[in-house]
Amino acid sequence: MTERAVPFHCPFCGEEDLRPHEVVSESGEVSSPHGTWECRGCLRAFSLKMLGLIRPSGAQS
Repeated sequence: MTERAVPFHCPFCGEEDLRPHEVVSESGEVSSPHGTWECRGCLRAFSLKMLGLIRPSGAQS
């Protein structure tokens, strides 16, 4: 699985114009925290995190 999977739409408004969310510090340094995205449609920033794979019901461990 890729480390940087891209979401296809905003979870708030459904817009597809998403970009990595960049944070500018007081010193002017730009960083992009892992898993953070911004929507140009509703102007919200959000983060995504994969928790893991779900085991199908009835599967043996």
